[in-house]
Amino acid sequence: MLQQIMTQPGEIVFKEVPLPELGDKQVMVKIMNIGICGSDIHVYHGKHPFTSYPVTQGHEVSGEITGLGRDVEGLHIGQKVTIEPQVYCGHCYPCRHGKYNLCEELKVMGFQTTGTASEFFVADASKVTPIPDEMSFEEGAMVEPLAVAVHGIKQAGDVTGMNIAVIGAGPIGNLVAQAAMGMGAAKVMVTDVSSLRLEKAKECGIDACINTMEKDFGEAMLETFGQDKADIIYDCAGNNITMGQAIKYARKGSTIVLVAVFAGMAEIDLAVANDHELDIKSTMMYRHDDYIDAIRLVTENKVHLKPLISKTFPFKEYLKAYQYIDNNRETTMKVIINVQE
Repeated sequence: MLQQIMTQPGEIVFKEVPLPELGDKQVMVKIMNIGICGSDIHVYHGKHPFTSYPVTQGHEVSGEITGLGRDVEGLHIGQKVTIEPQVYCGHCYPCRHGKYNLCEELKVMGFQTTGTASEFFVADASKVTPIPDEMSFEEGAMVEPLAVAVHGIKQAGDVTGMNIAVIGAGPIGNLVAQAAMGMGAAKVMVTDVSSLRLEKAKECGIDACINTMEKDFGEAMLETFGQDKADIIYDCAGNNITMGQAIKYARKGSTIVLVAVFAGMAEIDLAVANDHELDIKSTMMYRHDDYIDAIRLVTENKVHLKPLISKTFPFKEYLKAYQYIDNNRETTMKVIINVQE
């Protein structure tokens, strides 16, 4: 089979390698689509702190089952699936208490262990999640980032009937806003400095889409939600400006959830956070229940994934996909690799 290998930052080669052996509790998946995310781009630029080279990428993925180990139950040949890319130890404190996304020895496919960017991939059956027949493979490859959004929403508990502000309308911010609406929020506002991203948010049905280059964030909060402001603010941009906005304008006693990954050391006003008794939370990846909820939101037409797809590239044009993203950063949401094209 053909496998993608990033030999060093900015360089990708393809090699013919043997099909992986199928274990008793494993599933062979014919890989169909792979999404490229911000973390992949960090690897491409040599700026991911926990990835070494060479590395085979691919963690946002969809495919079709072509082989089953003899002990696998509940799955069948020809079934559409996605793969959960976490590799965890199972014995540390977080793993023993159901929080394997926080495993002390966590590895992620495509970063610290071999990713799915090959024509076929063998995964433990426990990491293979079926997707509905009516869901496209492109959408299936976007269940992973949607699961990130769903898990992030849950960090603040039940959002039913709440007013939600989302800072940042990139792919994750868009999905957080959509997920919040789909999970019962009363009203959702999303902010960004990109008119294109805000137009995408409108296309996906977000209640209020505000450009903070044109309107102050605090003013937008009051106009959208009134004097009580938002119940929860999700920071999906992850920089000093956006977290500063969240802390400055949050209603006293409300909640801020940091979804984005900060690029460097943060400089934020913790004195105000303390004085206003703000509940500042963070979120890390997802668990299986988040995948199930993500798939349900799509099948119930509460989250729309297709508007986020900016462009697709054939498998052998993986490098061109990265170059396209670099050259179109302001207008690109999600780029998909078609492995079998």
